[in-house]
Amino acid sequence: MAHDISQPDQSDLTDVNTEKKSDQQMGFRRNFLWRSIQIPLQLLFVIWFRYRAKGMEHIPPDTGALLLISHQSYLDPLLVGLPLSRPVSFLARENLFRVPIVGWILKNCFVMPINREAGGIESFRLSIKRMKQGFLVAVFPEGTRSTDGEIGTLKPGFIALARRAGVPIVPVGIVGANRAMPRGAIFIRPAKVRVYFGEPLDLERVLELSKKNQEKDFLDYVHAHLQKCNEIAATL
Repeated sequence: MAHDISQPDQSDLTDVNTEKKSDQQMGFRRNFLWRSIQIPLQLLFVIWFRYRAKGMEHIPPDTGALLLISHQSYLDPLLVGLPLSRPVSFLARENLFRVPIVGWILKNCFVMPINREAGGIESFRLSIKRMKQGFLVAVFPEGTRSTDGEIGTLKPGFIALARRAGVPIVPVGIVGANRAMPRGAIFIRPAKVRVYFGEPLDLERVLELSKKNQEKDFLDYVHAHLQKCNEIAATL
């Protein structure tokens, strides 16, 4: 019997929809490598840092999100990802991906390369794509690590991402990491480390502050929320 080409091939449509749905769910699943790193680090950090994290219920369960994190040490990505059941995508210098083994680990732990010479356009687009796939994309608005544990001046680079993200924006405070691994330190030190995931920023306020000539107010708004998260983290 001849095939009726006037009717769409439903099996093809099913395959496309399945692939689309699978793509949108990527960010909700940890892979084997992520779990293999996460489990032993949970034990190590609880013992070595008396690690504790709260506020994970503020992470949206059914969509991607943008995490804005106070920055204290190179340990911060591990400290933020440790208590979560979903992977977090951070940014790292592109040249690190060319280092044997290290590059493979970064790629398979959902880390995104950033090429500073290219202005970060590709990493910006990839960040948006990841959030649409359900990933938690993490950014350090300070741009550099704090030397004294206090939140420094925020750089405006994250504002464009916050404006375009279209997902909840969650502030995250970290305290104690600057003592666990100060700037210039090679080895980690025993110290009490706490992490607090704050309530998502008010969407209407974010949209309002995303307008032109509101940059300073936007930075002040985010800084206040990060400060509040740090203060709560210090009490845990």
